[in-house]
Amino acid sequence: MEEITSVIMEIRAGAGGEEAALFAAELFRMYQKYSLRKNWQLTVLNSNQTTIGGTKEIIFEVNGLDVEILKNEAGVHRVQRIPKTEKTGRVHTSTASVAVLAKPKNINIQINPRDLEIEFFRSSGPGGQNVNKVETGVRLIHKPSGLVVACQSERSQFKNREKALELLKARLFDLNWTVAQGKISEERRQQIGTADRSEKIKTYNFPQDRLTDHRLKKNFHNLEKIMDGELDQIFKIYEQK
Repeated sequence: MEEITSVIMEIRAGAGGEEAALFAAELFRMYQKYSLRKNWQLTVLNSNQTTIGGTKEIIFEVNGLDVEILKNEAGVHRVQRIPKTEKTGRVHTSTASVAVLAKPKNINIQINPRDLEIEFFRSSGPGGQNVNKVETGVRLIHKPSGLVVACQSERSQFKNREKALELLKARLFDLNWTVAQGKISEERRQQIGTADRSEKIKTYNFPQDRLTDHRLKKNFHNLEKIMDGELDQIFKIYEQK
């Protein structure tokens, strides 16, 4: 059994347009704050933000002791609240999907350089504004599997290429593990689902100040603290399962 000291998480906005992107950004900040509490190291690998502070997609790596507990966050997260842009006071329902790839300490995945197509691009910030004058972002296309990964967190092409390669290896490891288990579809795709409102593992109901974990069949209150990274009360229940 490989030792897990790192996971790669992917958060994507689902149903709900701009509100879904804002919720995805808030989920990332929640995990970021929890990582600080646990003294975990969090590194953003790639992100695609909106002009008003939302996140269409963000991929990040978390390193530290017992980070594998984060695998319980995989699935569709649903939010119910009145968006800031809503003028009539109507409650909207939006979703964001979370995928978690376990990254073993030593991934024994061999990649033939001939199987890779490498593209370079300019790293960008919110709203697509270029934060680099040169093309430091790296996109890797693994031709045999069709997997595409990108990294733009570092200032140098070389470091971004290294991190993109690590991400690709983690995805290939996950894909190989899934096939070995005899599953029909990729585990990551199962985690994400279609991001439809009905495919949910958690519901964040802001008007009622309640988080419902549909797998645990439990409710938790004080959403403000939960979104501020106070997740231990939930994760302790995961550990008991």
